[in-house]
Amino acid sequence: MKSKDRKLELASVDDLFSTQESRDDAQREKVTQLPLEELRTFKDHPFKVKDDEAMLETVESVKFYGVLVPALARPHPEGGYEIVSGHRRHRASELAGLETMPVIVRDMDDDTAAIIMVDSNLQRENILPSERAFAYKMKLEAIKHQGARKDLTSCQIGTKLRSDNKIAENSGDSPRQVQRFVRLTELIPELLDMVDERKIGFNPAVELSYLSITEQETLLDVMDAEQATPSLSQAQRLKRFSADGNCTCEAMSAIMSEEKKPEQAKISFSSDKISKYFPKSYTPEKMQDTILKLLEGWHKKRTQQQER
Repeated sequence: MKSKDRKLELASVDDLFSTQESRDDAQREKVTQLPLEELRTFKDHPFKVKDDEAMLETVESVKFYGVLVPALARPHPEGGYEIVSGHRRHRASELAGLETMPVIVRDMDDDTAAIIMVDSNLQRENILPSERAFAYKMKLEAIKHQGARKDLTSCQIGTKLRSDNKIAENSGDSPRQVQRFVRLTELIPELLDMVDERKIGFNPAVELSYLSITEQETLLDVMDAEQATPSLSQAQRLKRFSADGNCTCEAMSAIMSEEKKPEQAKISFSSDKISKYFPKSYTPEKMQDTILKLLEGWHKKRTQQQER
């Protein structure tokens, strides 16, 4: 019997004369100097790139040292590249007068790119509530597309984690807090700006997010007329009125015209500042009890001295 024909796969000339090291190197991601004009902002990028004091410091660093950490980008279907990570470095390079910057180009789908973009920016300090809100929402939607559960309210049984749980693992916020931040994306821009500017507290803002757009616009006018912003209890009542269909301009005015109780001043100490005065075995609760007892003794002694 004739033996079966065997197909022989011949190595290419490049494979024959290349080393394993060179072949491995070809598989590695390379850092490339790309023109700044070829780099596009990530679509719906939730993080604001401001020309503030921190940016000016980055510009000076770029002028002196260059861009030390390459940006991450992916090819854009219409040409050029879309920045995934490195928007601030890109802006700093522009202000520093550079024409190119180091970039790692990687092929990735929309969901993977969105998750990497959010995660790389959440490590920054001083993130605005609106930035965190839209970043969490973008990452939630990306995770859902990748096969996670589509609801945020019901518990899930099985090996898959809920989307908000996945975000909470890497963000430092609880799943519930992740949901509350996402609620802020339901606010009209004017109210959300007031949250960023700390004119409206986070907790009241979450409650106000349940008002319809029309109700929020009316509330904005009422706040301006009364020169007041809602407290948590006022925002909760506005939410209930909205749910019952009674959140009228008159109801809002009645609530916002109420005289607020003065807030009690709060004093807090970080454990770093006071731990040196206590044994290492002391818990924060035990430190607090000890401080209160010492203050009580000090108060009694001071009262006795005043009575003399």
